[in-house]
Amino acid sequence: MSKHVAVLMGGWSNERPVSLSSGKGCAEALRRAGYRVTEVDVGRDIYNVLTELKPDVAFNALHGTFGESGMIQGLLELLELPYTHSGVLASALAMDKHQAKIMFKAAGIPVTDHLIVPRQDVARSHVMAPPYVVKPIADGSSFGVFIVKADQSHPPQEILREDWTGGEDIMVERYIPGRELTCAVMGDVALGVTEIVTDLAFYNYEAKYVKGGSNHIIPAQIQPKIYDKVRKMSLKAHAALGCRGVSRTDFRYNDQAGEDGELVCLEINTQPGMTETSLVPEQAKYAGHSFEELVSWMVEDASCNR
Repeated sequence: MSKHVAVLMGGWSNERPVSLSSGKGCAEALRRAGYRVTEVDVGRDIYNVLTELKPDVAFNALHGTFGESGMIQGLLELLELPYTHSGVLASALAMDKHQAKIMFKAAGIPVTDHLIVPRQDVARSHVMAPPYVVKPIADGSSFGVFIVKADQSHPPQEILREDWTGGEDIMVERYIPGRELTCAVMGDVALGVTEIVTDLAFYNYEAKYVKGGSNHIIPAQIQPKIYDKVRKMSLKAHAALGCRGVSRTDFRYNDQAGEDGELVCLEINTQPGMTETSLVPEQAKYAGHSFEELVSWMVEDASCNR
């Protein structure tokens, strides 16, 4: 008898539309792979829903605060319901970019210099010499991210808007010019390295999720030793935070800085997108795994105590 998989999607974060898209794609692929699937649009009653549904596995396709910060993971642990992706601690650490960078640095993974500053102070005057990047400490899909260019006279005033959801303390980090690279880890294997090329200001929400918003070049056209370094650092970042299942680590690579250039780790995603324009399914395909095989592997890898 095939396993009954509850695909958790939706939720109430900024990333709800992306999560719904990820979830539906994964649910369809799991059905094609022979699993019995129930799609669950997650609300505040999720404990009761899952208690009644009694699935064998929860496939976590949630994005954003509740889905990837350790909260849903803790609830699934209470239910003793095996689930995909990372556990409570790794999820919480990865969601908090400040804490994640502390862990990366301790593991010898190069990161950008950054400050944590109240948003009123960030908006008042430059707290770091431009160019720099302003971003929420804990949010995904590039929500609330601003690049302050070298010739910009004042910081972004948008962070003072009443509908700002990025928190009262904000991360300000040194801007690294150059190329956007990313690498997924599946279990204990680093998949291919992708270079993301976009005509937009940076790899923002539109570039990520709108068709044609960005081009994904896999394998990335970089020196073999840099390619290998990205894969090794992705595995190191995955291990440093104690991630499980599938993760994706993002990098900036300035190939104009010195002989080998400057490669820095920006962040790790414990709930990477699984839409048709997403990077992880592309990298899995490049490594020889179909979308059905990828999601099936994730279901078979599911457990508690992650």
